[in-house]
Amino acid sequence: MKKKKIALITGATSGFGLATAHLLGKNNYDLILTGRRNDRLINLKNEIESLGKPEVLILCFDIRRRKQVREAIAGLPTEWRNIDVLINNAGLASGLDNIQNGDIEDWEKMIDTNIKGLLYISREVLPLMVSRNRGHIINISSIAGREVYEKGNVYCASKHAVEALTKGMRIDLVKHNIKVTSIAPGMAETEFSIVRFHGDIQSAKKVYEGFIPLSAKDIAETILFVVTRPPHVCIDEILIMPTAQASATIVNRLQN
Repeated sequence: MKKKKIALITGATSGFGLATAHLLGKNNYDLILTGRRNDRLINLKNEIESLGKPEVLILCFDIRRRKQVREAIAGLPTEWRNIDVLINNAGLASGLDNIQNGDIEDWEKMIDTNIKGLLYISREVLPLMVSRNRGHIINISSIAGREVYEKGNVYCASKHAVEALTKGMRIDLVKHNIKVTSIAPGMAETEFSIVRFHGDIQSAKKVYEGFIPLSAKDIAETILFVVTRPPHVCIDEILIMPTAQASATIVNRLQN
């Protein structure tokens, strides 16, 4: 039987991360799953291991806390240190305001999670990949990393940073035979908008009215495609949109 690989997925307790954990678990990957909600991590571990194939290691920490990230990776058992794929999925939008009215706590939450969190975990995992001269980094970006839209200011800036970091990683790591990929989804119905609207479910639902958005499964399947390419093939970037969405703000909403 083909040797299993190890994938580390941040933000694994919901949305893209959750769907990707299930799909990679079914496709011969052992999993290191991280998140802040330990109860969800435990449930996810039990669900995936019940399939009888993958082994799952859970790490409960806040990716915004550099010390917690460093200690979690430093404490990995030897058999879990050969990480083949790092999926930088943890990210969020918080608030939707014109910049002059923006909530600074929302700004800091997005910058600390989307940029600094990605950097913290990458800084700990990349030396492990460099030492083995192989690996794959997948950064989950967004259409907001390609286009800026009204009231998206800081969120868009954070995802533009993800795009720039992806390109920088690709340049710095190519000599170490490490693949780097950006996957930028358009509108996808997960917990994203609920978080953006601070738990206002009705406002979140309106975002996806009148068309079929992407699902978490769509992104998980895209990730699986990317990580299963031959060793000489690197998918540098993918922009994946609902058929009804032409740009960050242009959506064909078919009213019933």
